[in-house]
Amino acid sequence: MSLKKMIKEKFPQQTNEDWEQSAVKALKGKSLETLSRNTYENIKLKPLYSKEDLNESSLSQYPGAEDFRRGSYASGYLGEEWKVAQKVSASASEELAEKLLAAVGKGQTALAFQPEQLTNLEKISIATGELYKKYPFSVDAGQSHRQLIEELARLNESEKITGYIASDPLAIAASDKMNDRSIEEIYGELNETANAAAEHMPSLKTIMVNTAVYHNGGANAVQELAFALAAGVNHLQYFLGKCKKLEEILSKMLFKFSVGSNFFMEIAKLRAAKVLWGKVAEAYGAESDSKKMVISAETSSFTKSAYDSYVNVLRSGNEAFAAVLGGVQYLHVSPYNEPEGAPSPLSDRIARNTQLVLMEEAHLLKVSDPAGGSWYVEHLTNELIDKAWELFLEIEELGGMAEALQTGWVQDQITQVHDKRQKDVHTRKQSIIGTNIYANPDEKPLQIGVETIENSKGVIKPIPQVRLSESFEGLRSLSERLKEKKIHPQAGLICLGELKNHKARADFIAGFLAPGGVEAVRSGSVENFEDAKAFILETNCRHYFICGSNDQYDSMAVPLVKQLKEAFASTAIYIAGFPEERKRDELKGAEISGYIHVKSDCYETLLTMLNEMEVANSGQ
Repeated sequence: MSLKKMIKEKFPQQTNEDWEQSAVKALKGKSLETLSRNTYENIKLKPLYSKEDLNESSLSQYPGAEDFRRGSYASGYLGEEWKVAQKVSASASEELAEKLLAAVGKGQTALAFQPEQLTNLEKISIATGELYKKYPFSVDAGQSHRQLIEELARLNESEKITGYIASDPLAIAASDKMNDRSIEEIYGELNETANAAAEHMPSLKTIMVNTAVYHNGGANAVQELAFALAAGVNHLQYFLGKCKKLEEILSKMLFKFSVGSNFFMEIAKLRAAKVLWGKVAEAYGAESDSKKMVISAETSSFTKSAYDSYVNVLRSGNEAFAAVLGGVQYLHVSPYNEPEGAPSPLSDRIARNTQLVLMEEAHLLKVSDPAGGSWYVEHLTNELIDKAWELFLEIEELGGMAEALQTGWVQDQITQVHDKRQKDVHTRKQSIIGTNIYANPDEKPLQIGVETIENSKGVIKPIPQVRLSESFEGLRSLSERLKEKKIHPQAGLICLGELKNHKARADFIAGFLAPGGVEAVRSGSVENFEDAKAFILETNCRHYFICGSNDQYDSMAVPLVKQLKEAFASTAIYIAGFPEERKRDELKGAEISGYIHVKSDCYETLLTMLNEMEVANSGQ
């Protein structure tokens, strides 16, 4: 074909129907519906989105225009860069001063730290030095709010302090840090602190809506958005009741979000948040600029694991990318060893450089709203807006966010979603790389202290701050304790026939056992009962898994199981795979212990196995 002809060549126009026909053909008899899936937000995701899924006339055409989903500034990050707000870890103000100075020299652009770690807050002015004149603060002050503001108010030129040092009374209540105070008392303290800050630091934001406490309890995106709106309205109502002006209150508010691992959902969540808050502010009569939401984001602690901890670098990178595309003003990227509670210089540097790579090498500073106009992202954003608004109205009917927390309704809603997530992790429907899938039984975990959880005596049931991988980490801990007792967690794989007949299922079982720290010991080629018997006598495990092809199961599984159970009555025998019902009935009669397949509950199976190993050996 000549170049001239190639230039004139055009691809044929394709329709959704064309794509559907091709997809059905590729699925080989399965319906197109099998490509759809439901999220924890009860949103049905389609395999393909097109312009027909979107009402383009309802969208913001440019960044900086209402409804602000595309960002608060027309030029995006070109006009206003997001702030690199890595939380500096220090136990004393002198140490914090050194680390902040070093951090800003390595690309940090906000003064971020955790005040609850500091033992001498009265010396906080030492830590800030002259940095506060150049860099904004980015501090979730929590219960240290009043003291921080009082100490910083003594600085020369404190009016130059910018950014945020803020707290959220409802988040304090939800995380069980009330210290026997009522929500009303915490609000009263916030009001006094905000007044003092407004006098000495007029540009500082002091009122926070912190949704991280709900996210890290297991909430879905719809819940986070609804709780953010409800908490924001709760704050507005309180301060309006204190005779503050609406514009003044809004100018002091910012929203803190944790960003999870569902990339497109998290982008849509942040975009939806801006739309929703704009509608709330509009309902209160706010002016245009006051409707804009200021967002401080952090990568999720809920998604991080103690095993294969370097994978946390990838998780945080994915989450940070989503946060930036969602349009945030401040961002903290959690170090890969965050579960330990004390970042190392290496993990700190990697986390900070994650943001710098997004800025300088991915060039995200140079593009205004790269996700804007995506049929999928915009459709997902609209879905979240509708569902979150519906849930927000339900909370308001219950009496508002404070009331919903005090009655336990919020906690119950989060628990329901968390339980679904946990079930999916246990059955490995949801993967945690290096923890419940592709685990290395010999790997050493991060060193995580065991927290003692006491029953709350307050009026509000606390929302536990958890990580999704904790249950499997508990299995590995149990496995390690067995090793300390000289009990080596092992299970035997009875491999039927040639390698090609048993390899796929033997590999699957080995991968199934690894998350519990259980070693898979494989037999040679087993042709009959005598081969299997010799292997069991040699290995002396408590549990064995028969691995072979369906044809082998049809011909020899039932008699083999019967003979093995007669010879080794206390030994648990499992089948790798899920035979047809007729064969399962026969195997049940042969006293099979169970079937291990892709839908099996990996966590429960491994927990039972480890406990049985301990009991069996304790009786010896």
